[in-house]
Amino acid sequence: MMLEASPRPGPHGDRVSLHEKFGKAWRRLSALTTSGDRLARIESQLSSTLNRLEPLLARAQLDRELEKIARSDPKRLELHGFRGLSQYDADGILAEIFRRIGEEHRSFVEFGTGDGLENNTAYLLGQGWRGLWLEGDERLHEAQLRHYPAAIEAGRLRCVRTFLTRENINEVIRGAGSSGPIDLLSVDIDGNDYHLWEALTVVEPRVVVAEYNAYVPPPLRWIMAYNPTYEWDQRSTCFGASLASFEALAKRKGLQLVGCDIVGLNAFFVREDLCGDRFSPGTFWRPRSWWLDRAFATAPAPFGHPHEER
Repeated sequence: MMLEASPRPGPHGDRVSLHEKFGKAWRRLSALTTSGDRLARIESQLSSTLNRLEPLLARAQLDRELEKIARSDPKRLELHGFRGLSQYDADGILAEIFRRIGEEHRSFVEFGTGDGLENNTAYLLGQGWRGLWLEGDERLHEAQLRHYPAAIEAGRLRCVRTFLTRENINEVIRGAGSSGPIDLLSVDIDGNDYHLWEALTVVEPRVVVAEYNAYVPPPLRWIMAYNPTYEWDQRSTCFGASLASFEALAKRKGLQLVGCDIVGLNAFFVREDLCGDRFSPGTFWRPRSWWLDRAFATAPAPFGHPHEER
């Protein structure tokens, strides 16, 4: 019986085998890369879809929250909230407050106004009101000057760049030409809000809107320690004061808490002699509801962009 010898590899046999192995490995890697690209595209599409869905889902949740409020008390201010140029629903709440008590001076003072495209009084400015904006950031102050040249030239808006303290607030506001009775004071500087409002005596507002620290629920009273150079870091929960503390301060100044917004950010106070039975009694505190913010993500200002003001 003869045994056949196994064929011996040629001089390039090992090299060919190695080449094939590398080829297979490369094809597998290419397939994995293609799969990764596909996954990335799917992830991008899902993210885009979620970005479109989030405002709709938040709006649906907001509607459910408002339905509960309407069933319990139809006089609650949250039911009238809408966003014109405010961050969330403050424009509608302020409009309803002044519908109930009337407008008298059509004037405002606001500190912490940003670039002027989103705050608590820009909408009123668009309705013919006049007032004073105080902003400490140079870049944001310059943006205000660019956005509202017509209102500034007409004397309906005064924009002042200053860093407010408890010691200078009355001097600054008086020096900018505001004093005595006004319709609205808006306080939103994410820090010494309580201390500035407490020190403020040069103007006498009929209505005050102030951002409260919703992380401290009633009946707890908490006030951030005064720091004249404090600037919020956008993350800390150490800012402003609790709703109960603001309510006590308002009471000392002759104002009554009449409501809070739906997202747990702003509280609204009205001069006591104007309240009567126009507003609901009770506790209006709401936790900070970040998930509802997206419900106000796409609402346009109904009268057009501030650049168009002429």
